[in-house]
Amino acid sequence: MNIISTIFGVVGMILLVLVIFPILGAISSWVALVIAIIGLLFGSFSSKRAGRNLNLIVILIALVRLYIGGGLL
Repeated sequence: MNIISTIFGVVGMILLVLVIFPILGAISSWVALVIAIIGLLFGSFSSKRAGRNLNLIVILIALVRLYIGGGLL
């Protein structure tokens, strides 16, 4: 479960890199947020914490980015 959670976290982090492009910013932030929440659910069933913590960081970055852009950018 930790490996699956880590994979979701890495995919979410890669999507957050696309935030620097204006048109893809809102789409990738929302998609990264959803993917990280799914990864967090998988990570919560694991005994290890690495995947869960990675997904928490991705969620935090995505939420801050959406807050700064007003939810649209």
